[in-house]
Amino acid sequence: MTEKRDAGHQDAGQPTGAKRGAAAPRDLTQGPITRTLLMFSLPTLGANILQSMNGSINTVWIGRFLGEAAIAASTNANIIMFLMFSLGFGFGMAATILIGQSMGARDIVGARRALGTGLGLFAIISILIAILGWFSAGALLHALATPPAAEKLAFIYLRVIFLGLPPMFLGLLLSMGLRGIGDAMTPLRFMLLNVILDAGLNPVLILGLGPAPRMGVAGAATATLIANYVVLFGLIAYIYAKDIPIRLKGPELRFLIPDPALLKVIVVKGVPMGFQMLVMTTSGLVMIGLINREGVDVSAAYGVAQTLWTYVQMPAMAIGAAVSAMAAQNIGAGAWDRVERITRSGVGVNLLLTGGIVALLLLFDRPALALFLGADSPAIPIARHIQFIASWSFILFGITLVLFATVRANGAVLMPLVILTLGIFGARLSFAWTFLHYGQDILWWSFPVGSCVTLALALLYYRFGNWRKQGMIARTVQAEATADGVA
Repeated sequence: MTEKRDAGHQDAGQPTGAKRGAAAPRDLTQGPITRTLLMFSLPTLGANILQSMNGSINTVWIGRFLGEAAIAASTNANIIMFLMFSLGFGFGMAATILIGQSMGARDIVGARRALGTGLGLFAIISILIAILGWFSAGALLHALATPPAAEKLAFIYLRVIFLGLPPMFLGLLLSMGLRGIGDAMTPLRFMLLNVILDAGLNPVLILGLGPAPRMGVAGAATATLIANYVVLFGLIAYIYAKDIPIRLKGPELRFLIPDPALLKVIVVKGVPMGFQMLVMTTSGLVMIGLINREGVDVSAAYGVAQTLWTYVQMPAMAIGAAVSAMAAQNIGAGAWDRVERITRSGVGVNLLLTGGIVALLLLFDRPALALFLGADSPAIPIARHIQFIASWSFILFGITLVLFATVRANGAVLMPLVILTLGIFGARLSFAWTFLHYGQDILWWSFPVGSCVTLALALLYYRFGNWRKQGMIARTVQAEATADGVA
């Protein structure tokens, strides 16, 4: 179904003021779905892998040069930063959905307005959090019961990391905004730049190589801060140099003042999406508490299995991001038949990629586990047993993420949060807690149980829920803004 353009809307491929030969957004409402999905999700997958590698490389530098106390310090500080990231991720996803729907409706001004409000919100929140975090870093670490041997180092590390929040949040939003208009390659390139800078500056600033001062653990945090600022300014320069349609110029800079109607949508839709990450993190902490009772070998085995599962889940997360961007543009264009086909394609691609990685992991599990534990570790047989029982459940969870991505693209964010909470706490953790007396295998079987329940509820909501009737967010907001005299 083709929608008639509203007055004042521009064609997405020909934004007002764009230069001849300027970069145009990718139209995700046309063309072959599966190929487009793959071409969109693979760069996102690459960016996710690079981000995880960056964290691992930083941990290696800190551990090799500064020892166990410094690793403990960075770990405790990173827990706090992950909570902050969860909030930013939710708001960023909400803004990205608005941008995607606006692009699908050929409403360039709406996309710019959504990005401007998101940037204004992120700037205000991140600066406030950076200031509060600088002064409350000690209290936060004390609340986490940070080991005394690591508390001083963690305090130094966390303070510097808080200063890097503004560029991290703003860079995150710009990357998600680019994906919203169909550009997944640019965020990948800038993530690669981030990794090179962060990993390269770590030993220089930690050890004080050349003219650089010897900063110890603060050097690791400073490397992250510098990389975040370089990437942010690089993204801004790229967007303006290429005249990307979501850039703001002249009178449009007023869009950086958060629009009340847009702000309401970003907050109301963003908070539940951020809480989904918190639910997963909290459940992980509870599960670790149960597993730690089984002894050190079991804990080590689970820890390594969990590390491998991080990479198993990456394809599903990348496919979910691609499905969300594609579905948002097609909802904006009123192409509901393509939305259904995008979802089915997303499920199929997830089965192919996630299923393939799970199969490889099960075939080559011993050498993969030996990389972390050593070939003769008593934890390897336990870890192999965990893998065979639980790893396949992430294929089911990947399908759930695809379904969630589609319904979120039309603004339905509360029910995915409810379903995820029921699946993880109501099914997985309740099953593990209730039947643990039958043996530790119950812990591993709780993963398939939770994934099956979550997928069943997600399928029911996708098939029979009212998410299609939620209303197109971008147009609703545009109507409210017009009614308030701010359009």
